[in-house]
Amino acid sequence: MNGKRPRGRPRVDELTATQRGAFQAIREFFRQHGYPPTAQELADLLGISAPSAHALVGQLVRKEYLRREPLKARGLSIARELDMPPQVELVSVPIIGEVAAGIPILAQENVVGEVLVESSVVRGQQCFALRIKGKSMIDAGIDDKDLVIVRRQPIAENNDIVVALLGDEATVKRLSIKGPRIELRPENQKFKPMVVEPDDELRILGKVVAVRRGS
Repeated sequence: MNGKRPRGRPRVDELTATQRGAFQAIREFFRQHGYPPTAQELADLLGISAPSAHALVGQLVRKEYLRREPLKARGLSIARELDMPPQVELVSVPIIGEVAAGIPILAQENVVGEVLVESSVVRGQQCFALRIKGKSMIDAGIDDKDLVIVRRQPIAENNDIVVALLGDEATVKRLSIKGPRIELRPENQKFKPMVVEPDDELRILGKVVAVRRGS
């Protein structure tokens, strides 16, 4: 044996991008609150399910980045620090109500939480997140209870997936522009396109740039 690590086999303590993101979220929660997040709080921060968050914590414990403290409330501590590379830096994006992916519903303009998103997705621009309600975009990989990360912008191009306000109802659909005809199209054959009539008031709230699986 020459002491070299075989090529193609990662070290046990190397973290995946997902694990790095979870560690950074936990570290930031520690910094802000002085104690670690619960599995549900971590899930809310990352936009994943509580079991997935619990599994990530277990992986970080096994790789000795976190340490369990069984006799303490919220029994978790940072075992060692991690130099986070810039490409996995996370930024906080506010979650603003719900939006329909089926029958449109009003998107309440109140912050109900936040989700951590890779800075490479946000790219320094103003973004928000909405919880999907419905299954009309399922063929585009957007399911009920998913979070969509939306870049605020008042205009969009043909074929963009957008959050649109039609009258006073908000919905997420694929924008279709063919000459004078504008439609908000679902990605599910069980749903019909929403035709925007000339007298309708259509406003684009933003473009969907990422999706986080719902819990």
